[in-house]
Amino acid sequence: MSQSVDMKRVKSFSHKPLLIIGALLTAFFFLSPYILMFLTSLKPTGELFSNPVTIIPHHWVWSNYINVWHFAPIAGYLRTTLIIAATSTIIVIFAAVPAAYCTARMRFRGRGIYLGLILLTQMLAPVALLVGLYRQFVLVGLIDSLFSLILTNAAFNLAFAVWILNGYFVGIPLEIEEAAMIDGCSRFRILRSIVLPLAMPGMVTAIIFTFIAGWNEYVVALTLINTPSKWPITLGITSFMGRFNIDYQFLFAASLISIVPVVILFGLIEKHLVSGLTAGSVK
Repeated sequence: MSQSVDMKRVKSFSHKPLLIIGALLTAFFFLSPYILMFLTSLKPTGELFSNPVTIIPHHWVWSNYINVWHFAPIAGYLRTTLIIAATSTIIVIFAAVPAAYCTARMRFRGRGIYLGLILLTQMLAPVALLVGLYRQFVLVGLIDSLFSLILTNAAFNLAFAVWILNGYFVGIPLEIEEAAMIDGCSRFRILRSIVLPLAMPGMVTAIIFTFIAGWNEYVVALTLINTPSKWPITLGITSFMGRFNIDYQFLFAASLISIVPVVILFGLIEKHLVSGLTAGSVK
């Protein structure tokens, strides 16, 4: 018995270098576009189209990351994007929490149809409804308004948040809430003081996915927003793409700058995100 255990340990140790090499190659594969963007963003203009093309710059121009703030209002684009993503996320959470809790705890006629209709909305991409969205916002006078982007992002991410939170609320033992009711707690207090803290990983999952979707949205913003001062960062970085030339070093620098806030946010809540995605996978 001990020999078989020792053999398994030897095999596991022998496989570790292969796993590490495989993990490093996988990481390099996914990070290589960002590495190429970073190296290109540090090139002077003369090296962008040199022959032969070089990946590593001969002259490292770190000032590109300073000049990009002067050539375009990057700070304004980031501020607008933060307003859109944060506001739409708040709307989604405030709407999804009661909807998910009711469908998880209450049994009513048409509950399955209701959940099915919510899931059905995920089958329709914003691009497919773009013409209809534009006509509706023209009728209500919200073209070229940030509120139109906020409503659109909230509407198309609400279904995902409801389904994530519904599955998480179902996994919370009902006996905990029944004990709180015996002690005199109201349904709202149970939700606020007991259910939401226990469902925090699911909440974080819904928040991060909704926020990232709002941060990265491009097509709807391109259609609904006409004023450059109201552009989010996804539209703002296209200002470095002219009719006859493209400033690739500034384009890539601005793109990497736009990624930093999301990477920081993801790193801060990564543990909660993983536990929220895997919740309910093991009984």
